[in-house]
Amino acid sequence: MERTLLIIKPKAVSEGHTGEILARVEADGFHLRAIEKRKLHRTEAETFYAVHHGKSFYEGLVSFMCSGPIVVAVVECNNAILKLRNLVGSTDPSEAAEGTIRRQFGSTVRMNAVHASDSIDHAEQEIGFFFPDRVLLG
Repeated sequence: MERTLLIIKPKAVSEGHTGEILARVEADGFHLRAIEKRKLHRTEAETFYAVHHGKSFYEGLVSFMCSGPIVVAVVECNNAILKLRNLVGSTDPSEAAEGTIRRQFGSTVRMNAVHASDSIDHAEQEIGFFFPDRVLLG
């Protein structure tokens, strides 16, 4: 079993899509191991997205991620990282496949509804960032 991180971004949370997104993830065979609703402080968002520092979209992404509550969740299943990335779809909702979360709930590249870890190393780092002292269920 593999674990990965899912973030439901501020616009999707504010529009009331959290439950539907989590239901889609669970219906696709994922088990929820940890979940928390929180608001990122600017320094947290800057740290989390530091890999993008200096890129043209960095400032807008940091501001957007601090604009309202997010939901962070650790999910688990076989091949979780690849499976979740396929379920959420392309970063650009207009290019995401029909039936993907970003196609259904996203509006722009920045406001694409969700974040999903892209590798085992990143999943471990990102889970540790949001749940550093938490014993994950399961």
